[in-house]
Amino acid sequence: MLAVSTREELFALHAVRRIRSLIGQRFALELDLVPLETRADDASAPHAPIVVGGRPCGLLITRGAGAALAPTERAWLTALLAAAADEIAIFLAEQEAPTDRVPEHALERGPEGLVGSSPAMQAVYRVLAKVANSDATVLIAGENGTGKELVAKAIHQASPRRGRRFLVQNCSAFNDNLLDSELFGHRRGSFTGAVSDKPGLFAVADGGTFFLDEIGDMSAALQVKLLRVLQDGTFMPVGDTQPRQVDVRILAATNRDLAGMVARGEFREDLYYRVNIIHLTVPPLRERPEDMAPLVAHFLRKHARGRMKRLAPACLDRLLRYRWPGNVRELENEIERLVVLAGDARVIGEELISPRIGRAAEVDGSGESAAARGLPAAVEQLERKMILDALRRTSWNKTRAATDLAISRRNLIRLVQKYELSPPGRNRAD
Repeated sequence: MLAVSTREELFALHAVRRIRSLIGQRFALELDLVPLETRADDASAPHAPIVVGGRPCGLLITRGAGAALAPTERAWLTALLAAAADEIAIFLAEQEAPTDRVPEHALERGPEGLVGSSPAMQAVYRVLAKVANSDATVLIAGENGTGKELVAKAIHQASPRRGRRFLVQNCSAFNDNLLDSELFGHRRGSFTGAVSDKPGLFAVADGGTFFLDEIGDMSAALQVKLLRVLQDGTFMPVGDTQPRQVDVRILAATNRDLAGMVARGEFREDLYYRVNIIHLTVPPLRERPEDMAPLVAHFLRKHARGRMKRLAPACLDRLLRYRWPGNVRELENEIERLVVLAGDARVIGEELISPRIGRAAEVDGSGESAAARGLPAAVEQLERKMILDALRRTSWNKTRAATDLAISRRNLIRLVQKYELSPPGRNRAD
């Protein structure tokens, strides 16, 4: 357990003090630091462990009778707690010994590295656990970037076939003839360029699992051949006259409405019912805001490559207010970009966020602008934007920026601290 004097010192850290103030103002809650075995009065309340060198040493929780939290508010509060826990972990690590390692984050993981513990992802995990031990065909639906391939891999790793091959083929990657050869193989001389026999991916995957991505893009002719494999486990390589027998579990994925395609005659109805024995939908990121903080922590660890990195609270807040049409894939790409552009800076500021995300985040995920949340929020948003624009125009020369804004340099410095602004690639607190 941390000593009382240490606790007071930790709460005096600038970022932690700022986060305590935000939590108090916005949620009417008090931040508290307790031993790891202690939990909040409500076990489901947002919390964040403090982990130093892989060793948990405390827990940040909130106390008080605040109002019930909406999902977006809970995600925002969880992100603030995680940021405060990171700041404390960094401070404690530096006190013990200088290190360039990234502090461990308590990531809430699902099967095979799937990250997230939101109700939407828990529903996915429950279905996954039930289908893993069977050979039933699973149709994994979801928008682009939601992680359908990761879910398929998790099913394979939890199944009795986990010691055998797991192959992936995107059905939109080739034209009809090439995909036919890729899936089912061909005999030498069966077409121009076929200089030798080639086994198809179904033959290679024999005994294992074959994941067919974007199955809705498969042609009618190939749908017939796939139906044959699903029905009796046989297929005919291109140019061959003898059918081949395989034992393959098929998992399929699509971001299209297959039922609508069946109604329009664009997808075979019999194949639809064969691949749709178990239907599993991966939720888009905007429907699981509670998972943003652990996903951000996961991608920071992945791309920081052993260096300590964290997002400034304002940066994290902007990411939370973005809709993420590209889902988890877009989030990972943005975190990788932020890590690269931050250079040696330990704290990543919001000025490095991609312009498209920065502009879109001016309106939050519910479509509500700052003005709609009240005059004070709108004024703060405008003030912050004007200060940041002036600092960028003057290459972060505070004297010139203060002149442009018609305020004193001392007042500008106070406002820069208030909004936690810092130049690109530099940690303001260092």
